[in-house]
Amino acid sequence: MDPAACFEVKLKGHRYRVKKSPRLLAFWLLCKLIFTTCYFALTSFQSQNDSPDLDFVYSDTDTYTAEIAEFYSYTEEPEFSLGQKCFEEDFHCYVTEKWSQLDEERKEIHIWKMLNNVESAKRATRMKAARAILYLAQGVFGECSSEDDQMRWCKENVFLFYKCGVFTTFVELLCMEAENSVAASTALRKPAVSIVDSTDLRVVMSVLYIMIITINLEDPNDSEEYMEARVRFRAELSQPVHSDDSLTIVLFMMVTKFCSGHAPHFPIKKILLLLWKTVLYSLGTLSDLCKMKALAREAAGVRPVPEDTVEVAKNMRASSPPTGVGDILDPTKRANKANIKKSLVKQNGIDEPMPGESGNDDEENGKDENSDDDDDEIDDKPPDTPREPRILPWTPKVREKELDNFLDHTRAKFVGYQVSSDRESLAGLPLPIHEGVSVLKKHLYVSLTELQIKKEEEINKHPLSMAEESIPNNATEILYLAMLPNLPQYMISLLKILLAAAPTSKAKTDSINILADVLPEEMPITVPMSMKLGIDVNRHKEIIVKSISALLLLLLKHFKLNHVYQFEFMSQHLVFANCIPLVLKFFNQNIQSHIGTKNSIHLIDFPYCVIGDQPELTAESLEAGDNELFCWRNVFACINLLRILNKLTKWKHSRTMMLVVFKSAPILKRALKVKQPMMQLYVLKLLKVQTKYLGRQWRKSNMKTMSAIYSKVRHRLNDDWVYGNDMDARPWDFQAEECALRACVDRFNSRRYEQSSPNKDPELDSVDNNLQSVLGQCVDLSEEFKRFYEVWLDREVFSTQIDWDLLLKDNIIV
Repeated sequence: MDPAACFEVKLKGHRYRVKKSPRLLAFWLLCKLIFTTCYFALTSFQSQNDSPDLDFVYSDTDTYTAEIAEFYSYTEEPEFSLGQKCFEEDFHCYVTEKWSQLDEERKEIHIWKMLNNVESAKRATRMKAARAILYLAQGVFGECSSEDDQMRWCKENVFLFYKCGVFTTFVELLCMEAENSVAASTALRKPAVSIVDSTDLRVVMSVLYIMIITINLEDPNDSEEYMEARVRFRAELSQPVHSDDSLTIVLFMMVTKFCSGHAPHFPIKKILLLLWKTVLYSLGTLSDLCKMKALAREAAGVRPVPEDTVEVAKNMRASSPPTGVGDILDPTKRANKANIKKSLVKQNGIDEPMPGESGNDDEENGKDENSDDDDDEIDDKPPDTPREPRILPWTPKVREKELDNFLDHTRAKFVGYQVSSDRESLAGLPLPIHEGVSVLKKHLYVSLTELQIKKEEEINKHPLSMAEESIPNNATEILYLAMLPNLPQYMISLLKILLAAAPTSKAKTDSINILADVLPEEMPITVPMSMKLGIDVNRHKEIIVKSISALLLLLLKHFKLNHVYQFEFMSQHLVFANCIPLVLKFFNQNIQSHIGTKNSIHLIDFPYCVIGDQPELTAESLEAGDNELFCWRNVFACINLLRILNKLTKWKHSRTMMLVVFKSAPILKRALKVKQPMMQLYVLKLLKVQTKYLGRQWRKSNMKTMSAIYSKVRHRLNDDWVYGNDMDARPWDFQAEECALRACVDRFNSRRYEQSSPNKDPELDSVDNNLQSVLGQCVDLSEEFKRFYEVWLDREVFSTQIDWDLLLKDNIIV
């Protein structure tokens, strides 16, 4: 055979010469392409299914040590020893012992001396004393031999600080430094702002931050004195501290000032962390929120919430990610289709084996049931893995509106007429409809939102006769009233910073500089220092995203519990500021890689960097991370952003259409690859609300995702979420729906919070027309009236003759 007319094929170590032919060559290339495609598809499918579940526990915050460490950047490491030096220089002028050897009285005396220096007019004296106090708040690490000792002394010193009034003094110092125009003008003149420009602010904010999270760290072994101090401290966090503004408002004003460009030197990461913790402990944590919600529902006379979302999600099991080409090309999947068709028993979940699958293996292998080896084989058989209970994780819910729509539809179909606002009479309806109504009533759920909206509608219908409901004097109401004038600016500023910190954002000339409190004055010149700075910058951005997402979610949840229109006011301004596309842009990345990225160096985290001998940092030690499969703050931030997106779009068809328009379905499906139950739950919720708009072809090609929605998301008994039959989802109502909501919110804010406005007509004030309440009012009578009351009765009543016949005549001429 002519070698020029042949080509060689290597198969199983042997070489064969094959005659050249266009058809044969094309066939060979096609086979090679199919084999390569199948190999990579099966490899990627196997790697997806092999990814383990994330052992992540959702909570208000990370551990105490992690929250303290994240407050400091790695660039600040040299400043720890400077604080120790400032303390020891001043302390040893009066005392020869160590701080840990003093009794409480002598410690208080020295704290008051340092507070006197903090109030000094000289900046150098003031900041030296502030650094000394910061060293004590950090747990006098120079006298500690372990992290436990440092935490113990930190807690003891912080409670002693609170007793001596250090917190109030440092809040006033923070307000003074925030209004320092000299520092702001100096930073504006510099071509590049660095960490040196915010030195004073960072010291003050460090003391406040440590005090807030340390005092609020609950420990079952705490004394009654510590518990009482904790309650008082939480109440003081919402009180005015500067010009009738609370600490939260002061920090919000610093955020807007930073975003406007008037104070580029502000340490924005520390401001956001301090703001988040202040709101968290002044308004209440997640457990406090559940208790407040239960009390509010009990006061409103409705049934308690059947489940807590966070608690139910903790007991869920993560689903396998939606399969792609690998699932189709896997021959074992195709072989199992015949078995699935044979058994018509409903599957418990998308990851559960079909009932009876595991029990048929012996029969298929031809084993005899009466063989003598059965007992030995049974003993060697591994125990069955525990399965989830074969029930749905949620109790179904039905709204009053859905029950009314069901009755109107059935009455129009079977009887021919409708009865508005009547859920009792079922005359003329068949028995199955009776049973359906009883099932719907059994799962009827009345939310506080519906009750508040009904109350607002009644007040708007009868503005003169309906009195304004009593406004609760709680921390949430006080905060909303303080935020109301500038709330749009606050939301825009937070979203600007979130955009700048998102990993998918590209550097732009007009974007704000959020790295002012992490970049050193001189850039590093060695490879380990450059790697350290790169890790620090990425870590800095992740912490900013974490704090903003937690802050926004916390405000939304508390405002919604307090009054739904407060929640809607904040939600609308988030939507108007493009929060929905911003969150989708954040998730338009490799979420698995983002969650697994560990931008941390535990060797130089506080307090490890100041206790014991410090190892030398090398490129190898910087690359070596921990054994965790995920980064806690990144998973926490992703879940918070998904929860914010859910709250913004729930029961809002216009905002749901924004998810469809921005093509969020493929972005959210990629997030399902993260095997964390709570994160998957909120992704599936977002996919469920837009399923009816995605078309039949999308539903047909994403049946595994549809099954996951069915098995993990709460059911609405008569919700047509799979099909596009919802009459409320008409596209021409979207703009009207948003405008009507805006009008209701503006009417609520105008009536409730503009009572003292000079433009308000006093004739439009509500009038009390209830006879019992009017006669039951306490009226203050003057002493003169009480003294001459009997004289007035004798002269005007008893001594006057009344002609009752004359009074009964119609034509009385006066």
